[in-house]
Formats: sequence, structure tokens, C-alpha cells
Amino acid sequence: MISSTHILILSSILFSIGLIGVIIRRNAIVALMCVELMLNAGLLGIIGSSLTTRDPSAQILVLFIMLIAAAEVAVGLAIIVMAFQHLRDTDLDNYSSMKW
Repeated sequence: MISSTHILILSSILFSIGLIGVIIRRNAIVALMCVELMLNAGLLGIIGSSLTTRDPSAQILVLFIMLIAAAEVAVGLAIIVMAFQHLRDTDLDNYSSMKW
């Protein structure tokens, strides 16, 4: 059986991969995906810690956070598409100099 320690280790590995992806990659869409990976790793950590406490309210909290994350991705992708229409590039270094 998988223990909560294994789940928390997996969560920290996924969070580290997402953090490295945000730091290294300069593409806006890849950075958005890495931020989403970090958020899901945190949610996996909450689920893993709720297994030890046997608290079902943490799983309900995770469900609400997943709904907010889905809305965050939709808004972030809309911003990236809007910026791509103006710059024709998805490099994050070019976005810092934009003045709308």
C-alpha cells in the first residue's frame, strides 16, 4: 500500500520539476504549465497529509482549489493569446517591456 510519505515525496518531486521549469524556460505557455504543475503538486501534498489525519474536509478544499486553478489557467491563457497577437512571440523577456 502507498503511504502518505510516498505521496509527499512525489509531491515534492513534482513541485521541484515545476519550479525548475519556471526558472529555466522562457516560453510563456511552458511557464504557465509549470506553474500549474506546482499547484497540482501542492494539492497532492494536501491530499497526502489528509490521509494521515483522516480528514475529509481537506479533500473538499482540494476540489475548490482545483476549480480556481482551472479558472486561473483560462485567464492566463487568454492573456498569453492577447500578448501573442501584439508581439507575435511567447518569450517572457519581451513581455516585460510591453505597455498596453
